[in-house]
Amino acid sequence: MTQESKTMPKIALGAWAWGNDGTFGGTLGADELHPIFDAAMNAGLNLWDTAFVYGMGTSEKTLGGFLRTVPRENYYISAKFTPQCANPKAENAVVEMFNTSAELLGTDYMDFYWIHNPVGAPKWVTELIPLAKSGKIGKIGLSNHNLAEIKEAAEILAREGLKISAIQNHFSILNRSSEDSGILDYCKGNDITFFAYMVLEQGALSGKYDTAHPLPADSERGRTYNPLMPQIEKIVAVMKDIADSHGVNVAQIPVAWAIAKGTLPIIGVTKVAQVEDAAKAAAVELTADEIKALETVADEMKLNVIRGWEKEMK
Repeated sequence: MTQESKTMPKIALGAWAWGNDGTFGGTLGADELHPIFDAAMNAGLNLWDTAFVYGMGTSEKTLGGFLRTVPRENYYISAKFTPQCANPKAENAVVEMFNTSAELLGTDYMDFYWIHNPVGAPKWVTELIPLAKSGKIGKIGLSNHNLAEIKEAAEILAREGLKISAIQNHFSILNRSSEDSGILDYCKGNDITFFAYMVLEQGALSGKYDTAHPLPADSERGRTYNPLMPQIEKIVAVMKDIADSHGVNVAQIPVAWAIAKGTLPIIGVTKVAQVEDAAKAAAVELTADEIKALETVADEMKLNVIRGWEKEMK
């Protein structure tokens, strides 16, 4: 069941905080999340990004419960094989995890299916090949891979008549390493969609936080971004000026910037207001001068926001 004739939205919505086991999203369950799902679908934001590792199945189970209430052709699903969760006894661990995710999500077809990170590469790309040839995957994706790893995987797939169609990396105004390393240019030259995650740096670029109103001190994101907040305030001030000129919120500017860079941002949503912001951000068109102003300030700051589970793309 392909959806090539349909136009995907400019923004994907991330369900990594969906579920109730506390791994990623605390106690967010179906009752709290259903209005968010409904608001997104009503706004035409129907591309959903998840993975089994997000809550060890709880994200997929929660999202799948909602997806079962709408026709399959009405949404796109993006799911992942995470090497660290692979069953070492499985005949094909990629196929096994795909089947687990498919059952939880209530589908037998993934519009995007990703190798979540390069741990154990290129073994997993090889195990993905029979699954891709079965017709159960629309587009093959790689996440958190550098350029050399992407090219290695592309060669393996090309020998089987397959190709990489999507790359998903951390990409924001404060972390442009996927651009500096040539990954964005590689994607543009090879008809690959680049999905940008953490464009809001887990809320640090949303305009909600500053030195007087820091992120929760006992959270990982608080420990990461609060020490950087005096500098982050500088770029938030620039974003506020741009946001005011467009009549939007600060949180919409990093998303609009990511779209202007030719990427497809993934926005994690746990509130209806975040869905509404995402929908509005898709309509904001930044000027070349505004993009330059944002990047000039970011370059001067030289902040390192690479997180513990990822690496700088070189």
